[in-house]
Amino acid sequence: MTPAETPETAAETTDTRARPTVRLRPKAEARAIRHGFPWVYADELVLDRRTQALAPGTLAVLEDADRKPMGLVTVNPLSKIVARMLDRDAEAQIDVAWLTARLSHALAMRETLYDAPFYRLVHAEADGLPGVIIDRFGDTAVIQPNAAWAEAHLDALQEALVAVTGVQVIVKNGAGRARQLEGLVEETTVLSGAPEGPVPVQMNGATYMADVLGGQKTGLFFDQRDNHAFAARLGRGGRVLDMFSHVGGFGLAALAAGATSALAVDGSEPALKLAQQGAEAMGMAGQFETRQGDAFDTLEALGNEGAQFELVVCDPPAFAPNRKALDAGLRAYERIARLAAPLVAPGGYLVLCSCSHAADLAQFRNSSARGIGRGGRRAQLIHTGFAGPDHPMLPQLAESGYLKALVFRLNG
Repeated sequence: MTPAETPETAAETTDTRARPTVRLRPKAEARAIRHGFPWVYADELVLDRRTQALAPGTLAVLEDADRKPMGLVTVNPLSKIVARMLDRDAEAQIDVAWLTARLSHALAMRETLYDAPFYRLVHAEADGLPGVIIDRFGDTAVIQPNAAWAEAHLDALQEALVAVTGVQVIVKNGAGRARQLEGLVEETTVLSGAPEGPVPVQMNGATYMADVLGGQKTGLFFDQRDNHAFAARLGRGGRVLDMFSHVGGFGLAALAAGATSALAVDGSEPALKLAQQGAEAMGMAGQFETRQGDAFDTLEALGNEGAQFELVVCDPPAFAPNRKALDAGLRAYERIARLAAPLVAPGGYLVLCSCSHAADLAQFRNSSARGIGRGGRRAQLIHTGFAGPDHPMLPQLAESGYLKALVFRLNG
């Protein structure tokens, strides 16, 4: 990319008439886009020399094969998702006012749902801001600009965010696979304010410590909030095993709900230290134990030790992040279930989670059931959970409904 083609040059111009146009191929499914599907793939767009020369993040008017305008898109010739729909109005001005309107709309729902300002404020396409994630931690916000257009408009997005929420600290988390696919560099930096260590977050009676600078993703997974609450009820009065615990998600919630003890297992020592700090802040350090190590090895070791728990939760990273990894990912989910099932005390509960886009609910459920059976147990599926409402799903985009949580009661 030449200096003239950096993302900054793709930012909005004041003259919308100067925008380039891009056109769908005749065989592209224009109807799906008109009905709300937000993406145009590389094989659906006419990628002539002019279009391929557009800087990543350029705003363009999308036309159908008959040259009828369909809306305003952001174009990135470097990505498999070559165009993302921003506005059905092809003449929309993408500026602070436009961003403020989108953020205000997103905030209104979160303020209705939650009493405290700790939630996902923007969930990408589902909130009308393609590729943009914003998690809010009180007066701190973490932005993930995972699309080239968002990187180009980052200053305006930051200004709108402050105007709408009044946050004083803004962190840009520019790490992850999504940015790589957009051809963007990875970097994490403070855009405004000065973070003062991990941010304490109160959820479901538990205290979580979110490292907004050095933690995984934005520092905390808000998407499991409702699943934490459901599982925590099942752990009352019992022993809890929280595998892939990160900063103590399920384990700390279970302690807050009345579990007698919780063992948190994760491969990250920093994450476990934050989990321990959360337990200490709750006054429950004596009931909370951590173990660092590989999850599969630890499950096998616990089995050999004859360990038993009334509640076992396995919330791994995405084993099937894409179609190529699907078969291997489903085998990994089955193996997790096989190793975890024997650790559940008779009549206890097993919670298995997947955040894999490529594995749909039926595939994940089948792999989990096979694993439980291979682990020598019989099960009832009593609940299926998804991401909380601050992670809305765009109905036309299955990928936005990525999280699945299966709750089983093990009978034998």
